[in-house]
Amino acid sequence: MTTSATAPAAAAHNITKIYGEGETEVRALDGGSVSFKRGEFTAIMGPSGSGKSTLMHCLAGLDSVTSGKVSVGNIDITSLNDDRLTQLRRERIGFIFQSFNLIPTLSAAENITLPIDIAGHKLDQEWMDEVVKKMRIDNRLDHKPSELSGGQQQRVACARAIVSRPDIIFGDEPTGNLDSNSSRDMLQILRSAVDDWGQTVVIVTHDAKAAAYANRVLFLSDGQIVHELENTDNPRESRDAILDVMMNLEN
Repeated sequence: MTTSATAPAAAAHNITKIYGEGETEVRALDGGSVSFKRGEFTAIMGPSGSGKSTLMHCLAGLDSVTSGKVSVGNIDITSLNDDRLTQLRRERIGFIFQSFNLIPTLSAAENITLPIDIAGHKLDQEWMDEVVKKMRIDNRLDHKPSELSGGQQQRVACARAIVSRPDIIFGDEPTGNLDSNSSRDMLQILRSAVDDWGQTVVIVTHDAKAAAYANRVLFLSDGQIVHELENTDNPRESRDAILDVMMNLEN
């Protein structure tokens, strides 16, 4: 029997996602299965329109599949009603958006604890303190988003995703709006969350440098997973291998 402790953090089984019908039909995901081991960092890459963001949104319960099954832990999320799915996303899934998605009227601390507050759960203050210290925003918690740099805002968003200890954290181009230094900081934070805290992280990215931080890279083309690459301990070597695959997909 698969328990929540032994099940993958998330998995997709033979999923399809179709938009429109007839001549306007678009098959964004065209079958295939994938699972994400706990305590692993995965990057998803592919040409524009390959289905990578659709795959992530379906895995995170932000979009529904046309057919197939998506599970988080041992829960089949495709069978949940809207209320249960909302609860599961709040309690077991962390999501980091490219655009930060912070509430401008709330302080950094209030943004971080918002999902826990909405769920009516008790904040683990010791864990919160550890997370914000790791993110180097412990001295910015009283500031509103408009008073923070882009990199600091994304660290707040990352802390919000981590502080509830989700089964899995998804990032949709989490470094897309950041400069090179802030991007590197964010990727090091995500890498550290996996290595030091045992978190499971999955990001969509177009950047080979970002994907090189992951344990493995999945490549999509025309809605299907067409290649998988295990990264080495050498970031430059990994980046070069990733670029080779991407060049072949885009040619």
